Formats: sequence, C-alpha cells, structure tokens
Amino acid sequence: MNASLRVGLVGYGLAGSAFHAPLITVTDGLVLDTVVTGAPERQAQVARDRGADVRTVATTDELFARADALDLVVIASPNRTHVPLAERALRAGLPVVVDKPLAATAAEADRLADLAQERGLLLSPFQNRRWDNDFRTVRALIADGTLGDVLRFESRFERWRPRLKGGWRESGDPAEVGGLLYDLGSHLVDQALTLFGPVATVYAESDVRRSGAAADDDTFLALTHRSGVRSHLWMSATAAQLGPRFRVLGDRAAYVKHGLDPQEAALRTGLLPTPGEPWGVEPEAEWGRLGDLEKTEPVRSLAGDYPAYYAGVAAALRGDGAPPVTAREAAEALRVLEAAQLSAAETRTVHLPTET
Repeated sequence: MNASLRVGLVGYGLAGSAFHAPLITVTDGLVLDTVVTGAPERQAQVARDRGADVRTVATTDELFARADALDLVVIASPNRTHVPLAERALRAGLPVVVDKPLAATAAEADRLADLAQERGLLLSPFQNRRWDNDFRTVRALIADGTLGDVLRFESRFERWRPRLKGGWRESGDPAEVGGLLYDLGSHLVDQALTLFGPVATVYAESDVRRSGAAADDDTFLALTHRSGVRSHLWMSATAAQLGPRFRVLGDRAAYVKHGLDPQEAALRTGLLPTPGEPWGVEPEAEWGRLGDLEKTEPVRSLAGDYPAYYAGVAAALRGDGAPPVTAREAAEALRVLEAAQLSAAETRTVHLPTET
C-alpha cells in the first residue's frame, strides 16, 4: 500500500508538459512511468524534462500493452480522443484522469461515468481552475458571508490573440470539440456550478470574429441558477483590453479582481511546487478589492493550489476519500455548454430540466 502509483500520460503538448507531468511528479504517492507522444521532438523533450527513468512510447497501443504495470492513465491528448481513450482505459481496468472537457456531450460523459461506476474505477476530469488563487478567494468570501447574498457573479477569461495560431483548437470541425466555449468555457461553467449549484436557464451569444477563424472565439453566457444567482461569463480571444477576472456583487459588498492566477505561468517556465516553499502566491499589488462605492480595501489572495488536485487523486486511489472532481459534475457542466450552443444557434433562452 506504500508503493508509489505508476502513471501513464497520453500527450505531451501544453497540457501534458506544463500541467500534468509536473504536478504528477511532485505528488507524494504518484510516479510518472510512461509518456505517450509520437513526435520525436516531444520524446526528446520528455527526456530533458523528466529524465531517463520516464519511458516514452509512440502509441497508445504500446501503453495499453503494459496496462498491468500501471495504476492510472492521464489523458491530455486532443479533445476528440478523450472519450475513446477514457473508455479504453476503463475497459483495461485502469483509473483515469481526463483533461477538460471530458467529452463533447453530457450523454458521453454520463456513459463514461456509468462505465467507471460499473468497473469500480476512478474517473476524474482535470478541472484545475478550482484551485486558482482568485477562485479560492472568491469561494472563501462567499462562504464566510462577507459579500452577503450574491446577486450576480461575473467571470472572464479574455485574451488578445488577433492572429490565428492554427491547430485543432481553432478548427470548425465539430468532431474536434474546439472553440472557446469548450476550452475556456469548461472552466468558467465549472466554477459557476461549484459556487452556486444547478442552472435553470442558459442564454448565450457565440461569435467567430477573427478573419479565417472557424471556431467560436468571442462568447458570452448568462446563466440563471436555481438558487436565483445570475452568472455572466465571458471568454474571448479578441479582447484588446481585459476586463476583471472576477466581479462578484453581493447585497453587502462587492469583490473585484483583475489578472490571472500565477501558477500556469510558473509551470510554463519549469518551476515546480516545493513543500515548504511559497507557491501560487500573488504580490499585494495584484490582490482584489472588497467594498462598495464609499470604501474598498485590498483582500489578500489565497495561495493557488494546483497540487491539491493530484493529491486528491492519489488519496482517492488509495481509498481515502472521493475524487477531487467527478465525471457527473463534468456532465452537468456539459449540459450547460450544450444548452449554450443551442441558445446561440437559435437566439433564445434554453431551459434546462430540473432533474437529469
């Protein structure tokens, strides 16, 4: 029971190299065993980043041929591969972590959740943004009543990328599950549901703004939660000036926060969380402000904590608690994303069923 759990990682693009591999590496009880990547340059990058003890293979067939030697598979490959690879891993008897979005539809997510439940295996979507410093701070302010009753929750992931980068994320092919709604929207919707619970209605505006683009790059969602809270969510690649990351309006006070959690930038540069050392900490100049029209004051941002996700996965695999994020939660978020697609296409508000 004290042996480290061996992890196979599928994909070594941004998600695999900057998020999953580093976080697996620093998690007690997990060891990165194998990385699947067919590109020679990425195989060389694995060797540089992770050392000779981590093997590389070119295909998932090679990975699954060693299924008995693994304890967990992490899927960080393009979105269109998530469902078939997760199903294959579960049928091979392996627990699975899947980068967001888990699937293209809620029905697919529920089918995977059913399979995992039948097999008694962990299936967890990687929703690391629940451990962003600013989201953790918002959650704490709501929980302790500082804001009073929340009336409206505003959340943005905006970027200024007027030129296309290319690749499957900007493809208009529905099979690729590209576009910002499923990319950044997966995070924004998950955070809103985590804070305020199920959604009753969805209204969306989704546009393709950039010349030559084929997938949505400027999208807005208005959600009405069954609790009565309204969530307004923006995601854009065409924002020449960025709005606040969060603006949370309560009946006692409001909280406004600009800027992004620092963990992604740190991981991209090769920095790793180290026990006992500061991680995910913001300088005071970047803290959000709390108050009203008469007075505001800075609020210390809680530290970001991406390592908590894989620590939770390791604990769940050893039978010590539930997964940090569940497939059923991902299915609920996907119902909202599907409703947003329908709303934007038909220019109407979509009502979600009260029971799913």
